Amino acid sequence: MRTLAVIPARLGATRLPRKPLRLLAGLPLVLRVWQRVSETAVAERVVIATDSDEVAAIATAAGAEVIMTSASHASGTERVAEVARLPEFATYDAIINVQGDEPFVSRQALLGATRMVTDGGYGVGTAAVLATPEILGNPNVVKVVAAPDGRAMYFSRAAIPFLRSRDDAELQRAYIWQHLGVYAYEWSALMRWVDLPESPLEQIERLEQLRPLGAGISIGVSLIDEPVRPGIDTEEDLARANRDWTAFTTG
Repeated sequence: MRTLAVIPARLGATRLPRKPLRLLAGLPLVLRVWQRVSETAVAERVVIATDSDEVAAIATAAGAEVIMTSASHASGTERVAEVARLPEFATYDAIINVQGDEPFVSRQALLGATRMVTDGGYGVGTAAVLATPEILGNPNVVKVVAAPDGRAMYFSRAAIPFLRSRDDAELQRAYIWQHLGVYAYEWSALMRWVDLPESPLEQIERLEQLRPLGAGISIGVSLIDEPVRPGIDTEEDLARANRDWTAFTTG
């Protein structure tokens, strides 16, 4: 199976200005993500997709493959789709979207999401980890409920599955899944996704994966078993990542 990984990178982040070029252990964040995705060896080809000449120049100088994309995209998914539409990528079986602020992304998550597409027959694949009940009250942590076969039933910032009776607390623990923001797509499913209009549920929850789910595009969720390391959205996140980097790369 041929797999392409695309890392969308833009300079327009507000909470962490110029995020792709901020330094993590001495290198721009986007390069750390590129290195990480490359070393997992899940994808045959890894490219950085950006609308910034500055990002492109730095990435190219480091040896990364860069594709310039439109500045009008509203999401990383749209930027990935622009790359996937290029004729040179028409023969790839799966396209992986790895956000440019995820330098700790795991091989398990990438492989699990991809296999949902290449082996599981889903239009879209993603990943989750079994989490503790504490995440249920945190709207910044996205939860997913899936069927026994891994088919996503719903994603939410709310407490799902909701515990109606304390008698079911043990049963609930097996279904508290924290969604990881890694996606793999079958080519036609990706194109259908970006052609869909924004859905009401997506607008309410601010979760773009509710758009394809509501339109009948199947999403398979791979449950992986390893610690979660969060992405980088704020100055505090970046400081934490710099503190943790040595332990992560040597452990």
